[in-house]
Amino acid sequence: MRSAPTILHLDMDAFYAAAEQAAKPSLRGKPVVVGGIGTRGVVATASYEARRFGVHSAMPVAQARRLCPNAAYLMPRFSLYRAVSEQVMELLGRLSPLVEPLSLDEAFVDLEAGGVADDSASARRAGERLRADIRAVTGLTGSVGLAGSKMLAKIASEQAKPDGLTLIEPGTERELLGPMPVRTLPGVGPATGEHLRRAGMTAVVDLVEAGEDELVRLLGKAHGVSLYRMAVGHDDRPVVAERDAKSVSVEDTFEVDLHDRVRIRAEVVRLSDRCVQRLRAAGRSGRTVVLKVRRYDFSTLTRSETLRGPTDDPAVVREAAGRLLESVDTTGGVRLLGVGVTGLADFTQEDLFAQAAGERAHAESQSAEEAVEADPGGGGVLTAPVPEAPPERRWLAGQDVRHAAHGAGWVQGSGVGRVTVRFEEPTSAPGRVRTFKMDDPDLVPSDPLPLVRAAGDQAGSSPASRPKSRSGRGRRRRVRSGGRAGVPAPGRGGGRRRSPGRP
Repeated sequence: MRSAPTILHLDMDAFYAAAEQAAKPSLRGKPVVVGGIGTRGVVATASYEARRFGVHSAMPVAQARRLCPNAAYLMPRFSLYRAVSEQVMELLGRLSPLVEPLSLDEAFVDLEAGGVADDSASARRAGERLRADIRAVTGLTGSVGLAGSKMLAKIASEQAKPDGLTLIEPGTERELLGPMPVRTLPGVGPATGEHLRRAGMTAVVDLVEAGEDELVRLLGKAHGVSLYRMAVGHDDRPVVAERDAKSVSVEDTFEVDLHDRVRIRAEVVRLSDRCVQRLRAAGRSGRTVVLKVRRYDFSTLTRSETLRGPTDDPAVVREAAGRLLESVDTTGGVRLLGVGVTGLADFTQEDLFAQAAGERAHAESQSAEEAVEADPGGGGVLTAPVPEAPPERRWLAGQDVRHAAHGAGWVQGSGVGRVTVRFEEPTSAPGRVRTFKMDDPDLVPSDPLPLVRAAGDQAGSSPASRPKSRSGRGRRRRVRSGGRAGVPAPGRGGGRRRSPGRP
């Protein structure tokens, strides 16, 4: 525990939903739900307007639709969220070299290590300055908690929501924590919370009164000792700038249970390739391949295979996942599939089996081509290739699009051969709605537009702008997104442009 509240916790407010509202003027002030848009999807984030109806994160979308049928249900746009997250994390990096990201929208900062705060007054100034900079750069709001420990800083940011700042003075921890539910403390999930409830402990003060020995008896030595220390306000965990990922994985939930074994195998191959793409993007390799299968009855099976050495070869991961699938009974149907890689490393080991498999696949493809070209009846007549039907275009709610005549917009909905698009930009007024055929050649997928445009920035090449310095409140400069998935420039049409100004 520190004697000054120099640990800061930032949590962006309803981040995904807020970013969508900022990008879509017609949705501002209205309920928005971001997540899987199918009947089996899960809510990733709900706007505060949707939360009034009882919608919350991790809720099945089907249940959310019953609670709030008039909300806008949108697919996630992670390229936009990552770009905005990079801007926020850069602002945090200006405060201190010790920034510990927890997710795209949440992080701890050690203000003392950055020399920007050493007491309550300077910590509060740094927190308020950060909130103002985030709003200027992204157009979004974040809540800030300040305390002498990570646990209390996180609790403070929860109390500050939405769009506020809470500072917990050192020495007031036990008084603050006492009446709070035990689930407030880190490490107390549903199972532990229920176990404590049955023992008559529902508030943090109950844990303190029970004592460390009783908690050790109920929960075991490690968990009991740790929980008692947190209940009395002791948390010495440092802010760690680098947090190594332990695994990389992807998974999909299907609208309808899959029964066809060939289709299931094809989905495993597709997920394996996506997993390897993420693995390579992180500059990592992995030694253990994990397959996750959730069956029709919600039973979940996991299978794993450890390779001879770390790899980032998609052929290796595909083959391993395929072997794991052979050991799983899928006759009743599959509702979810996932592929992951654990045992991460920063190097790869050449896999001879993968090389052999690649050579076999190449030989088989050559044989297949020869068989197609040769006339089965002899005579050496070549058969004309059968043209493949173009894939059906799919438009998802919330997807960015651009029309040759109407400019940038986003998909409101699609079906029965039609797609409805609202044409508006983050800095425009609510736009008009138009409907097109699904295969309209003038309508194409697009990339997200920047939420905030720098003053005088006609090209809009960066996701947003950020203050040049904290003292020069009116001056701004453009910053590159660092080459990662960001928000490209808006269209260069002759549409009206304006600067959003300072919020």
